[in-house]
Amino acid sequence: MITLRQLRYLTSLARHRHFGRAAQDCAVSQPALSMQIRELEREIGAELVERRPGDIALNDIGLDVARRAEHILASTRDLVDFARHRDVLSGPLTLGIIPTLAPFILPRVLPLLQTRYPSLRLEVRETLTRQLLGELTGGDLDCVILALPAEDADLKTLYLFTDAFLLAVPAGDPLPLLSRVDIGDVNQRRLILLEEGHCLRDQALAFCATKGRDQPARLGPPAGLGATSLATVMQMVANGYGVTLVPEVAIDTELRDARVKLLRFSEPEPSRSIGLAWRRTSPRGKDFAALGAVVKDALGR
Repeated sequence: MITLRQLRYLTSLARHRHFGRAAQDCAVSQPALSMQIRELEREIGAELVERRPGDIALNDIGLDVARRAEHILASTRDLVDFARHRDVLSGPLTLGIIPTLAPFILPRVLPLLQTRYPSLRLEVRETLTRQLLGELTGGDLDCVILALPAEDADLKTLYLFTDAFLLAVPAGDPLPLLSRVDIGDVNQRRLILLEEGHCLRDQALAFCATKGRDQPARLGPPAGLGATSLATVMQMVANGYGVTLVPEVAIDTELRDARVKLLRFSEPEPSRSIGLAWRRTSPRGKDFAALGAVVKDALGR
């Protein structure tokens, strides 16, 4: 008989491509995980994993089974949620959030959430969008706060607020503080971005590419500098290494350095839409609506 434990071990193995790391993720020994994968292969009647020295890979059948297992595990979790959660925002809830939002909105959202829903047991996972969406569809997360759109037919989304982008430049930059700027004022060769994988990087490049068509001479590859956090990027700007686009939600936290000034763009300002995403099969729609209302209230939106 195929068990949920076996399916959970297989999906972890598909993510990590390593028996040791998958075992650690599942909090079991490597031999125990390997034995369960073998049992699953016997039940299915086909090999799922290609075992090679120092590496493993799921074959085509294994990948298909792992994808189906993710949906089964997510549906199982939704079934448990349906039985357990009678009161709004009570009991455990796992929330994912992208790094360019977490340090700026959580300090304002969490206290209000705790005050309004004291029986909620919240767990927060902060990582990149692609990873969060994989964990959401796989049932490891209940919902995710991210930049919209979340293009997945199996997800539902709730718009929360619009987050405008501003141009951060060194304080000594000749551009006047109160002036409105446009993309022609941005020398993309001095544009400092987060490293690849961050949606904020993709949004900044998309804005520059779209709005900069009339000023091709100023555009080119961005500066050969990348960082994993917005705080690092802002320090690079403060020390004169270049300029960057910073989301408005981060201003209160990041604009504490007299060496940096922020300039607004001309209308229509570049921006990103922030929203909440969850599985269509989840029975906790009222919970997510309540969570969205807390986020809006905490940010004054």
